[in-house]
Amino acid sequence: MRIRVPAAFIAGLIGVFAFPPFGLWPLAFVSTAGLSIVVHGRRPRQGAWLGLAFGAGLFGPMLHWTATFVGSAPWLILVFSQTWYVAALGAALPVLQRRRLGPLWAAAGWVGEEALRDRLPFGGFPWGRWAFSQSVSPLKWFAALGGAPLVTFSVALIGCCLARAVLGVRDPGSARDQGSPPDPLSSPDTAHPRGSWFARPARLVPAAGAVTVLALGLALWLPLHPTGTPRSTTIAAIQGDVPDRGLEFNARRRQVLDNHVAQTMKLAAQIKAGTVPKPSLVLWPENASDIDPTTNQDAAGEIQQATDAVGVPILVGALLDGPGPTHVTNAGIVWLPSSSTTPGPGQRYVKRHPVPFGEYMPLRSIARKITSKVDLVARDMVAGSGNGLLTQTPYPVGDVICFEVAYDSLVRSSVRAGAQMLVIQTNNATFGHSGETYQQLAMSRLRAVEHDRSVVQVATSGKSAVIAPDGSVRQESGPLFTADVIVQSVQLRTTTTLATRLGAVPEWLFTALALLGIALTVIPASRRRARVTSLVPAASSMPDKEDG
Repeated sequence: MRIRVPAAFIAGLIGVFAFPPFGLWPLAFVSTAGLSIVVHGRRPRQGAWLGLAFGAGLFGPMLHWTATFVGSAPWLILVFSQTWYVAALGAALPVLQRRRLGPLWAAAGWVGEEALRDRLPFGGFPWGRWAFSQSVSPLKWFAALGGAPLVTFSVALIGCCLARAVLGVRDPGSARDQGSPPDPLSSPDTAHPRGSWFARPARLVPAAGAVTVLALGLALWLPLHPTGTPRSTTIAAIQGDVPDRGLEFNARRRQVLDNHVAQTMKLAAQIKAGTVPKPSLVLWPENASDIDPTTNQDAAGEIQQATDAVGVPILVGALLDGPGPTHVTNAGIVWLPSSSTTPGPGQRYVKRHPVPFGEYMPLRSIARKITSKVDLVARDMVAGSGNGLLTQTPYPVGDVICFEVAYDSLVRSSVRAGAQMLVIQTNNATFGHSGETYQQLAMSRLRAVEHDRSVVQVATSGKSAVIAPDGSVRQESGPLFTADVIVQSVQLRTTTTLATRLGAVPEWLFTALALLGIALTVIPASRRRARVTSLVPAASSMPDKEDG
């Protein structure tokens, strides 16, 4: 264990580099293989400690952007909360890996771990899912079949196959295994000595399996890549920038709104001059209006002026006061030009999943004892409802606000409701120049493939980008914390992928498979041990030969 604990930590640390901003996606396979190797042959309790070390190595550096402006204590608490899920996985992996076709069972365990972490507590925190490290790898095409869970399963399956190839482990219960399958709770490692008959196949077969999974992902490109000329339209994304960084990005009253109005008026001048095509829709990011335009006439007047200048609807991200004095609402509002029948603010989408401890404080009194910065979130954000579909736009648009892009069901609901394009309104100013914005962009790219939709991510300070349905970036904004205007043609799609139709079914099937694997292994082993224990008193009660 002295060597295995730091090895597990290093394996987790390697996984960090698979995610943006590094983007070395093959290291995800190395990372998962590393955990599989260090827990091999260990008892579940030892596996749990090794999983804890792995989780610390993975989530500590990856989530360090949370400490940028809220301090080290909240960051460490978040990391600690996430590592316990990996500890549970670490306890399960030694059991799952010792089954026949162990990599399949173990990969299902990875999906189960993410399924739990994505939901608990307070709605979960899906950051760091292996699927989000593969937005530019061949495995991204699995997202169109089974969503992010199938991509995670593919990553883990390759890693577990590589681990088995390194260890040279024989499948328990194989034709040439004359003994009974090893007891997963107590038996030693089953690796074969060098030179044995089993050594070569035991390494080549799982290695070939890993290559096959990767090749299959690459082969999916052709059948999943649509042909023909789809319907398209032109959109504009406005990145106005912010005057301050951190949680005080909107401390200068109306400055953020003024910035976005100024960039929109610049766009209007370019349209009039004929240097850029007129878009059908203009998109502003989350919190672009730092003053409630539904109650403040000056703010509403500014937005109306900008909308009339471009002559098309603007999707405005705004912080709205209420309900009540202690709450705030994070909304996307379709603002219509004066030429329409109902000018001004129209249809509204309210963020359905506010971020705990970032946008509302579920345990405010307790959190205040840890850090006084909790009071920077002075008012709790309320949660909205619905499916995120906006229909007052020229075509159905699915609105997703900031961290909601990480949650499968929130993105999927808009597409199922009929969205022909997805918009990710986000404000990353809080996290400075950290990797958070690039990690979020990778999620948006995977969602494009998963649902076969164009995705426009529009941010206050960057990165804003137009993403094609194949996950490629058509155009993106410049350096972080600079104002920019993107005008780009996007495809509108109405077909749905298998992943969209199946929803969470693949995730639940993989999770059930992992639980079944644990049950089928642990229960028989416990019964065997119980039988052995029951024989001990009988054996001790028999007379010695000398007593006869």
